[in-house]
Amino acid sequence: IKSENARPNGWTFVDIEGRDLGSYVVDAQKHVAENIELPPGYSINWSGQYEYLLRAQERLTYVVPLTLAIIVILLYLNFRRFAEVAIIMGTLPLALIGGIWMLYLNQFNFSVAVGVGFIALAGVAVEIGVIMLVYLNQAFKAKQAEKPDGLELADLREAVIEGAGMRVRPVMMTVAAIIAGLLPIMYGTGTGSEIMQRIAAPMVGGMVSAVVLTLVLVPAVYFL
Repeated sequence: IKSENARPNGWTFVDIEGRDLGSYVVDAQKHVAENIELPPGYSINWSGQYEYLLRAQERLTYVVPLTLAIIVILLYLNFRRFAEVAIIMGTLPLALIGGIWMLYLNQFNFSVAVGVGFIALAGVAVEIGVIMLVYLNQAFKAKQAEKPDGLELADLREAVIEGAGMRVRPVMMTVAAIIAGLLPIMYGTGTGSEIMQRIAAPMVGGMVSAVVLTLVLVPAVYFL
């Protein structure tokens, strides 16, 4: 006879396969509420990994906004202009598309580990975007120095192409290094591999879309 909190209790163990834990428990709670009428003095609690999931989700509700707020503050301290901050933060969601596709292709459900992977991806994508903006600003100022009387649209276009072109090799080297470092984690086996795969997957996929973001979208938005 088992008891908890001075009340007798019985446990029902559930193994889940082929879907995520959170949505299963939500459906199970709804089914139980509709089909089971508990006698007086009885209660049902959903425990185990589901409790850990709820705690982790609660932490993520303030960790993610806090992370984004720190990124915005650091960007503003670096550029001292909200225009550059808006360019990077406005285009940042597009860098996450590759991570979402990688989760879909590997049939990974959203989890705390996946959330951590997306936070890391956002940091790397912002870092690459910052370096691109720095080079664009340098090329723009150099073009202004050449023509102090004012720039025409063609001059601005030339400056943007020149600044973006200088970043192609460094961006590709950064992305290649990150992907090469994470691929062994993505396809490795052993203790803890399931967690590590879900952290690495958003970053591996996100690096592909981050290349498009940095080399194509950021210069185009800067030009506009």
